[in-house]
Amino acid sequence: MWDYSDKVIDHYRNPRNVGKIDNADAVGLAGSLACGDQLKIYLKIENNIVTDAKFQTFGCGSAVASSSILTEMIIGKTVDEVKKITNQDIADQLDGLPPEKMHCSVMGYEALEDALKNWDNYQDLDEIRNEAPEKIVCTCFGITENQIWDAIKSNGYKTVEEITEHTQAGGACGRCKSLIKDIIDTYYKKETEESSLSPAQKILKINNIIENQISLELKKDGGDITLVDIQDNKVMVKLRGKCSGCKNSHLTLKAFVERTLKDAVDPNIEVIEV
Repeated sequence: MWDYSDKVIDHYRNPRNVGKIDNADAVGLAGSLACGDQLKIYLKIENNIVTDAKFQTFGCGSAVASSSILTEMIIGKTVDEVKKITNQDIADQLDGLPPEKMHCSVMGYEALEDALKNWDNYQDLDEIRNEAPEKIVCTCFGITENQIWDAIKSNGYKTVEEITEHTQAGGACGRCKSLIKDIIDTYYKKETEESSLSPAQKILKINNIIENQISLELKKDGGDITLVDIQDNKVMVKLRGKCSGCKNSHLTLKAFVERTLKDAVDPNIEVIEV
């Protein structure tokens, strides 16, 4: 069994800055789901200072802890300061990692490096982007793609007719109506994708519900639960003892855990006792 510091355990059980940043100024990716660990980091950068950072990770507790503390390390620092951070700095901030888990701090460093490289490239292209004209969707009235997108976002429009009434786009020759429909479909597809939990977010949420809700309830009557593994919607657990609250609601221990996770995380979750 590996010896983890209190900081590693704290950041694993209570990860900071989990999630994504819409319209992030820089996004970095490291690792591979095929190999078991992957990290995606999002940065908001204003006046050359990292003002916000969030992460999504799929992997072990050390990967979660390394990603969590990395976001705390970089928020408020200048880009130049952030560029100097190494994987050893990440491990040191966690009061050390077992040698077998140092690759998790390396993954954090590589994701950060990838994000900053992308941001540097973005800055180099800023002048070119600023000079590029906006895409015109409706040539009759000179309505751009951004104007249509903003109308959908601000007003919740879902039909071409609503867009036409609001912006005039499509109100003359009508040749752009199919393009307007595509923009509407793209907007709501993106919104749906962003509202769903990523695999990493689901794992973190399941772990949080088990540790801070289910486990506390079971321990009232001498019971306990240990999370063993998560595979898609299958949650493998070890259950011990009893739960008088479960009996009062005519539920077995397993059924109580499953119902709680279904209600709090995903109705498709299946709990398997091992």
